[in-house]
Amino acid sequence: MRYKKFGNTGLFVSELCLGTMTFGGEDGMWSQIGRLQQEDAERLIGRSLDAGINFIDTADIYSGGRSEIITGQALKNLQVPRDKVVIATKVFGETGSKGPNSRGMSRYHIMDGVKASLERLQLDHIDLYQIHGFDPATPMEETLRALDTLVQQGHVRYIGVSNWAAWQIMKALGISERLGLARFESLQAYYTIAGRDLEREIAPLLASESVGLMVWSPLAGGLLSGKYGRNTQAEEGSRRTTFDFPPVKLDRAYDCIDVMREIGERKGVSVAQIALAWLLHQKVVTSVIIGAKRVDQLDDNIAATGVSLGEEELAALDKVSALPAEYPGWMLERLGVYRRQQLAESSAK
Repeated sequence: MRYKKFGNTGLFVSELCLGTMTFGGEDGMWSQIGRLQQEDAERLIGRSLDAGINFIDTADIYSGGRSEIITGQALKNLQVPRDKVVIATKVFGETGSKGPNSRGMSRYHIMDGVKASLERLQLDHIDLYQIHGFDPATPMEETLRALDTLVQQGHVRYIGVSNWAAWQIMKALGISERLGLARFESLQAYYTIAGRDLEREIAPLLASESVGLMVWSPLAGGLLSGKYGRNTQAEEGSRRTTFDFPPVKLDRAYDCIDVMREIGERKGVSVAQIALAWLLHQKVVTSVIIGAKRVDQLDDNIAATGVSLGEEELAALDKVSALPAEYPGWMLERLGVYRRQQLAESSAK
């Protein structure tokens, strides 16, 4: 297991992060994602820690708070030293009693949300507190000031964001710098070989501003697990058959799966491992969030850290998954050719 610098901080996290969305589902959407209860969840957390994973991600909204409860109890039952694990959770969605202020990014909701999460997790602080979505009703400055208060009070160590556009992230970073507030150190976003939209605007921003990237749904909701293909019927009850998310252009995804299957067969590894290994080879990625319902699935995902892709294999995967050209990208590419060549020549001397 390798460890990577987290954003513009001195914190190091494992290149794989255990996601807990499969914990606690009892009905509705959450039951389709996962129904793992305490004993099974502890087995997965214990196996992850043994493999060197020091990063666990959850959210207040997962299974109506049950995921946080199970995660916190598991850390206690397994007697995990607090300084050996980095715990991340999120705030935004509706939890607890319903009302006009029970969701969003207002100071009101954030302050209530962090107290509830700390209680469910049985912790005295949260290492990474993330905004789960963009709130058009709350001024960004209010949100950032509330998060900075939590950092100053010691309830939260670092803050991050999830599912924001590039311009929103950049605006927030500017406000934080101008006002001297804690800044977003990470983005949690969807990114797969079959869904590379993030590369257009967000990835360059993250690299420029030293913001870490946590990848959610790296197997596109199971589509890249190896169970699916152009002529492959998934087993009944598979996640994609009951919960078709995130949206994917299937033709391109199947093309990617065909190439990944060929590479996987040559290396003697699964399609899922190739999909995860591709992400781990991307410089912009800090940590890939993996979720599982069974230990064998978790072990298969963890094994991706040992898969090395050569230049020709990466080139083949890049070609089959390439995004179609879009403006202004193709114009920037065209206009920057000469200056990039100058940079390359100067650095080679």
